[in-house]
Amino acid sequence: MKIGFSTSVIQRGKTGVAQYVFALLRAMLAHADKHEFNLFVLEEDLPLFEFAKGKMKLIPVAEKFRPAVKNVFWHQAELPKLVKNLGLDVLHVPSYRRMLWRAPCPLVATIHDLAPFHITGKYDWKRMIYGRVIVKRLARRQDEIIAVSENTARDLETFFGLGRDRVSVVWNGIDHRRFQPGDVAAAKKSAAEKWKLDRPFFLFVSRLEHPGKNHVRLIAAFNQFKTTTKSDWLLALGGSDWHGAEAIYAAAKCSPFTADIRFLGFVSDSTLPELYHATDVFIYPSLFEGFGFPPIEAMACGVPVISSTRGSLREVVADAALTVEPENIADIAGALAKMSGSAEERNRWRAAGFVNAKRFDWNENAAQTLAIYERARRRGRC
Repeated sequence: MKIGFSTSVIQRGKTGVAQYVFALLRAMLAHADKHEFNLFVLEEDLPLFEFAKGKMKLIPVAEKFRPAVKNVFWHQAELPKLVKNLGLDVLHVPSYRRMLWRAPCPLVATIHDLAPFHITGKYDWKRMIYGRVIVKRLARRQDEIIAVSENTARDLETFFGLGRDRVSVVWNGIDHRRFQPGDVAAAKKSAAEKWKLDRPFFLFVSRLEHPGKNHVRLIAAFNQFKTTTKSDWLLALGGSDWHGAEAIYAAAKCSPFTADIRFLGFVSDSTLPELYHATDVFIYPSLFEGFGFPPIEAMACGVPVISSTRGSLREVVADAALTVEPENIADIAGALAKMSGSAEERNRWRAAGFVNAKRFDWNENAAQTLAIYERARRRGRC
C-alpha cells in the first residue's frame, strides 16, 4: 500500500498526540519494506522524524501552514491535491482536529477523545464549537475511525451516532524498551541535580492545562496532605505551559508549601524514563482522558500509581492503581498520605502496575492499524 500520514498536529512534539504519532511510526518501520509511507511534516518538525529518514518519505509542509486556521485550510484544500499526485491508497490523519471532508482516496482518522463534550471551558468558544459541531460532520466522512479506548468508542456512538461498522478500538501501546525499571539510585541523583528533587516526591507529568488536567485541585490536596502529615515529600509537575497554565502557577505561588512544589517544564523523551525511575509515587488526577499515557509508562518503570478513573483511565489503569475521585480534594490528599506513609502499600501497587503495563504494546497497535488501512482501501471510496 501507498500510505499517507499527516503529522502536523504534534505541537512540536510536546503533546500526547505527538507521542502517539512517534511511537506508531516507529513501530511501522518494521513494515516499511512492504508498504510505502509518505509523512507530511511541517518544515521545523522535520528533525523530530530523523528516525524515519531513509525508510519513509518525508514530505515538507511550509511553516506558514502551522497556525491552526491555516493548517485546517491546508488539510482541506492542499493535502487532497498532494494525495492525488502521489497516488496514495489511504490517508491517515491521527487527530480529529484535522480530519478531511473529502480526498481522492479512503480516509482513516484516529480520535483520541471527545473532551469538548465532557469538560466545560477546555478550549475557547471557537474550538469548542469546532470540536462539538464541525468534527461530528467530518467524522461521518471518514471511511475508518480508530478509537484509542472503549470509552472513546462509546462516546463516538453517543455523541456522533457512529457504530462499530466504522469504529475500531485499538489501544495505544508503550515502548517497553524505553519504559522499564532502571537504576533508581542514579536516577535520584540526577533528579536532585537537575530539579532539586532531593527528597521523596510525587510526580505528575502532563501539559499545564487548567481545568482539564486538575493541577489546581492536586495542589490543594498536596497542601492538605502536608498540613496533616507534616511530611517532607515534594510535588513535581512536569509539562509545558498550555491553556490556563497561569491558574496553576498562581495556585502553587499561594500554597503555604510553595517551596516544596517543583515545576520541571517540558520533559524530553530522553529524560522521561530516568525521571520515572527517580519517582517515588506517580499521580494522575486528570478530569478526563481519551487514553492516558503517563500512568502506564510509570507502571512499566516500576512506579506505584495514584490515578483518576475519569474517561478511559478506569479501563487503562484497571485495578493496578490506587484510584481517587478527582474533584474530591480530601480523597486525593488521603491517597497521597496512604502511599507516602507505607512502603508496603507502594510495593503492592508497584507490582500490580508492572503487570498491567504489559497489556499495551505498539507492535500490536501497528499491526491492527495496518489491517484497518487495508480494510479502508478495500472499501475503495475514491
